[in-house]
Amino acid sequence: MRAGRDPTARRRAGIGLRRFFGSGGVPALMVLGGVVGVVAGLGAVVLILAIEGVAAGVAAVASDPGIDRLGMFVVIPVALWLSWQLTVRFAPEVAGHGVPHILEAITVRGGLLRPRVAPLKVVATGITIGAGGSAGREGAIAQIGAATGSWIARRTGLGENDVAALVAAGAGAGISATFNAPIAGMFFALEVILRSFSVRHLQAVLVASVAGAVVSHRLLGEELTFRVFPYDLAEPRELVLYVVLGFATAGAAWVFLRLLDWWDPGPRWLSGAVRPVAAGLAVATVGLWWPEVLGTGQEFIGRVLRDEVAAAWWLFGLLALTKAVATSATLGGKGSGGIFMPSLFKGATVGSGFARLVAPIWTASTLNPGAFGLVGMAATFAGVARAPLTSVLIVFEVTGDYGLVLPLMIATSISTYVAARLHPDSAYTAPLAKKGIHPTRTGDVDVLDTITVGEVTGGTPVVVTPELTLEQLEAILVEHRLHGAPVVDEDGRLVGVVTVTDILRAGGPSPEVAVRDAMTPDPATVSTDTPVSEALERMASLGVGRLPVVDPRNPDRLVAVFRREDAVYAYHQALSASARLRHPRYRAQVPTGSDAEFFEFEIPNGSPAAGRKISEFAWPEGCLLVSVHRGERVLIARGDLRLQAGDAVTAFGGPGVRRRVLERVRPHRAVQAPTDSGSDVEG
Repeated sequence: MRAGRDPTARRRAGIGLRRFFGSGGVPALMVLGGVVGVVAGLGAVVLILAIEGVAAGVAAVASDPGIDRLGMFVVIPVALWLSWQLTVRFAPEVAGHGVPHILEAITVRGGLLRPRVAPLKVVATGITIGAGGSAGREGAIAQIGAATGSWIARRTGLGENDVAALVAAGAGAGISATFNAPIAGMFFALEVILRSFSVRHLQAVLVASVAGAVVSHRLLGEELTFRVFPYDLAEPRELVLYVVLGFATAGAAWVFLRLLDWWDPGPRWLSGAVRPVAAGLAVATVGLWWPEVLGTGQEFIGRVLRDEVAAAWWLFGLLALTKAVATSATLGGKGSGGIFMPSLFKGATVGSGFARLVAPIWTASTLNPGAFGLVGMAATFAGVARAPLTSVLIVFEVTGDYGLVLPLMIATSISTYVAARLHPDSAYTAPLAKKGIHPTRTGDVDVLDTITVGEVTGGTPVVVTPELTLEQLEAILVEHRLHGAPVVDEDGRLVGVVTVTDILRAGGPSPEVAVRDAMTPDPATVSTDTPVSEALERMASLGVGRLPVVDPRNPDRLVAVFRREDAVYAYHQALSASARLRHPRYRAQVPTGSDAEFFEFEIPNGSPAAGRKISEFAWPEGCLLVSVHRGERVLIARGDLRLQAGDAVTAFGGPGVRRRVLERVRPHRAVQAPTDSGSDVEG
């Protein structure tokens, strides 16, 4: 049998590739980032062609002599209804502008996005925008790329931190591909999605963004998104006007955000099929009078920037307002699209209108409305998304014009600051805030980055099944002195969490109500390889005190529960290790292989190892104790040395040894009764 067909050889090759990628090293992330970028670029091309195909079909029907512009009152509501059907039947996360779902996945689900999101997003967005719905394609492409990155990361066995990197890389590649702007795509991924500028993430995101732009360039051409005249700051005194424009665009961003808030959740009568139909009729009504606001509006933005639209200043302001109304209605009606291009539309019209408003009274120079429209684009998006760096860079790349650096920086800074004071949440984080999720920005390296959840959790968690009654559940919680418990089905898969609060919300411990009717399904989780720092951020984002811990290779399999006391234990371990690393002179000079390492741990109070000789304790196989740091003394780890609480032990071992050691030396905890509602296990 030839080697190429040897199943054993293929299996060994597959295992080797999985080990390479699963190692999570920078080279592996860069390779996977390139793959994600290529797939995201292809997804962008498919989506653009889908939108154009639907638009061509609608135009062909509308060209019939028997159908006039009133046909949009049928086409747009039907398109939103079809998009709504896709969300109801297959994936609720397909509706809307995509980025909030990406942030939610990274913040509370370890970067897990369902693979079905990508094809469904293509269909829903193609129908929505192609039929005339007011939205951008960028958010949809970002979500398609993110879902691709999540699937590839999970298939290659990466840890949560690296999964998040590839999810962000996919989103950045999507932005890069749709605008042919790799630098802006990279900064979008870091500034908006990851909310961090980690060097480790930077390389994967950069490779993905470049790959996405290359694919888009090869298949769609090297056309700039907007072709404009070169602008510059001829008169420094115009900076005063750009300062005022910064405040004006912050107001425009606030109006847009408030309209998006109104549609989410919207009035009670907007439920079921009524919602997409009513929203579609609203969009069609606006489009009947101002057809420029339908679709992405990209062509009209280009005309505004080239100063080819002759209109009074108040008409530009009216266009900015109607675009916000039409876009919020489209997305609120369960249509699929993005807010990137609509924000640029609003900014271009506000900026151009502002220049026309002040031109008659400004005598220091001749104002160019196109230049103010260009700056207005960046400033408005900065106020909507709270992403000033991405805003400035996207204008540079989509126009090829770098002559307005100072006005851009001033206006975007002011707009970002003022908009944050007027509306605390961006368009991307506001939907999460309504769910009680508050993504945090990561800063300096935390000592808890060095400890994983799997190292500080152990034991078999108390679980319940969906078939139990609330009366039986209460008895179990009282017996174990718990405030809540994970819910698993007959196959052992995690299906939800249930708490005392859920029992009270359901009317009390009734023998007639099952756990499945009161539990929180699809809960937020952490995996055993999640850093404790990220687990704490997730708990803070949700306002809970416990999180289910799952197997990183099988997110449905529950292995433990992470509690606040686990975080305290991890903090002591990390602080001890951090302090000792500043005094490395006592560390034995032993050559290490690629699969072994030195590590430190502390003997805590109540540990079964405290008071026993090293030789008397059952250490895991492959663990070699090197030294014991006791106070100011460093002791050799001989077999007759009796360990004490507070001893800091340096050890040497292969993969997994540290986790097993920590499991054995940790004290046997007594489960305490809850004292407040903050200890809920909630999703």
